Amino acid sequence: MLKSIALKAALLSVLLLGCFLLVWHIATLPKQTVAAVDSEYAKLMGGGAPKSTGLPTPLQIGEAVIKHASDPFYDNGPNDKGIGIQVAFSLARVTAGFLLAAAVALPLGFFIGMSPLIYRALNPFIQVLKPISPLAWMPLALYTIKDSATSSIFVIFICSIWPMLINTAHGVASVRREWLNVAKTLEVGVLRKAFYVVLPAAAPTILTGMRISMGIAWLVIVAAEMLVGGTGIGYFVWNEWNNLSLTNVIFAILMIGVVGMLLDMLFGLLQQAATYVE
Repeated sequence: MLKSIALKAALLSVLLLGCFLLVWHIATLPKQTVAAVDSEYAKLMGGGAPKSTGLPTPLQIGEAVIKHASDPFYDNGPNDKGIGIQVAFSLARVTAGFLLAAAVALPLGFFIGMSPLIYRALNPFIQVLKPISPLAWMPLALYTIKDSATSSIFVIFICSIWPMLINTAHGVASVRREWLNVAKTLEVGVLRKAFYVVLPAAAPTILTGMRISMGIAWLVIVAAEMLVGGTGIGYFVWNEWNNLSLTNVIFAILMIGVVGMLLDMLFGLLQQAATYVE
């Protein structure tokens, strides 16, 4: 039954994709026809071919995908690097900021979740800091850190910490009282109770927070790299826009979506594993 539903869902996804590409192709066809006429006219008049106008067709995007995938790690200087290098730089920044956030949020979330007093004391600070846009911290980070790459990592740290912290505290506080009472009856130590009782029970909720944090971090790094420049998928989008290359801009947007989907799938698998162990 489940396999049948999965197959039908896959077929429906392919059908929807086909319909979208068809509508896209039809919508861009008149502009491409006009561009072709202009190109022929320019050749007859002895001038160079004019730049294409309007959105690129699906075929042009496919050609861009093949072009970038054929040599993703080339390096021709600061402003001309392959898409593989651009994505690798962005992932490195996201990973660094995410791991720093996890190193702070997970232990602190455990502490808050196991102590109602600490939760009530820190909750006002969390509620004030949580809604602040991560990019609002960028000027302060650039002023104090004096390095754009490190500032981007700091912004990822800021945006990643809150979902992990809140979900960890909620998961720890939601552990069944019966399990804690059994541990107390058996006179289990604090550390053993934390690792063998609380952590397995709270793991799915903790991983949900980590999954949300990773999704937000991948969103934020694109905007951060647009602001600070350098190397990264966000800078690649902005640089191609400055070059008026909508084909490469759309290709980069697709890459951002694919990488984000893969990251989400990875944490989804970890969630399933944690739920199964529980």
